[in-house]
Amino acid sequence: MNSLHLHTAARQTAALSPRMQHAVKLLQMSSLEFAALMRDVAGANPFLEVGDAEADGDDAPLHEDPGEDRDLWRAEIGSGGLRQAGDDELEAMDRVAAAPTLSASLRTQINVLPLGERDRALALTVIESLDDDGYLRTPLEELLHLSGLLPSPTLQEMDIALRRVQALEPAGVGARSVAECLQLQMPAIACPQMRDMASTIVRDHLATLAAHDVAQLARKLQAPVAVVDQVCQRIRRLDPRPGWRVGSSAVEAIVPDLTVKKVRGNWRVQLNPAVVPRLQLNQIYAALFQRHRTAQHAEMGEHLQEARWTLRNLQQRFATILNVGEAIVARQRGFLDFGAMAMKPLCLKEIADEVGLHASTICRVTNNKYIATPSGVFELKFFFSRPIVSTNGRACSGTAIRGLVREMLEAEDPRQPLADAEIARVLGTQGLSVARRTVTKYRQMLKLPAAEQRRRVHQ
Repeated sequence: MNSLHLHTAARQTAALSPRMQHAVKLLQMSSLEFAALMRDVAGANPFLEVGDAEADGDDAPLHEDPGEDRDLWRAEIGSGGLRQAGDDELEAMDRVAAAPTLSASLRTQINVLPLGERDRALALTVIESLDDDGYLRTPLEELLHLSGLLPSPTLQEMDIALRRVQALEPAGVGARSVAECLQLQMPAIACPQMRDMASTIVRDHLATLAAHDVAQLARKLQAPVAVVDQVCQRIRRLDPRPGWRVGSSAVEAIVPDLTVKKVRGNWRVQLNPAVVPRLQLNQIYAALFQRHRTAQHAEMGEHLQEARWTLRNLQQRFATILNVGEAIVARQRGFLDFGAMAMKPLCLKEIADEVGLHASTICRVTNNKYIATPSGVFELKFFFSRPIVSTNGRACSGTAIRGLVREMLEAEDPRQPLADAEIARVLGTQGLSVARRTVTKYRQMLKLPAAEQRRRVHQ
């Protein structure tokens, strides 16, 4: 006879309230997305309004001390407003249509799949780590610490999450290399024989394909030149940057969230006032509501509470961005002083420990956030790279090695360009053990063709 038994079990899971989820969403938004959201929020909430430019003191000089700046605009938030740029700057950003983004499209596809909360969270972690081209440049091992889940995911779970993302549209998204990106698009080739040959070329002879050497490919594959040429033409119709297929095709100017400049020998980070919405609490409406509040005004009370909560989240967003920017600049002063060759290895956990946040939060903050430096405008995640240990035991960043590769290619003899294997050998003589495939990846990131193609261009 079957018997029923009751038992208890303790289990710890990570769960975010709707408001916390919205706060996280605010952090990962770009400046244009955030401006569009604030425009919609201000239009729907009667207790929120755009502040008066004259009251904000637009003509006042900027403080050289970023600490003073932070205290000033934090105080303004506490009194019901945020310090902003002029009306013309806000209106210009208001006019920009919010184009669909790659991450938003992928999140929508993931949310309709029948997944558990843990599986969905892991897939979203992968999505948030993709770059604008649709590639996953971060190793899966590093993503293990970004999910914020308990217990921590295994490498196998993260690999399954990556496969789920790679099954989404556009085809090729979530790839970790050009070869993998093209392989993910092979099902688009209808002919089985052509698809098999294309897969072999991409897997084993990608460098020869890039060099447009059809004759050599034909010899390697032992196939007619005409057939191989037809397959190569079909491969070139695949998209090596699938992320570009989602969103607006128009080129949009990047609006930096932060600026950095040297003041009396020290690098100082400031918020860009053009990206800080001039949103504030309408004190008159709030005071009138508080004096005449009744049980019949419950909906208005929710609007007032939502307005105050929105302003608090604005403060948290910009305080977090500023703190993260300052921590990054403090560690990468060498890059600002001397260029890419002086970039230090840096991981998300170092900045997370510095500012007292989780590594997953730092990942969200550094995506689609930009800082203007004397050397150019860079995404915050540009300053992170894994350490490569040299033979003398010193750690070197991938960005510094990319700088070395660039210098070597710029100084090469165009009649005898350096192959990737030769570059790896030269780096080895300098104490840097870098694999040939890593050199190839860095060269592709620099948007430079292979040696044979560079030789043909010179000829």
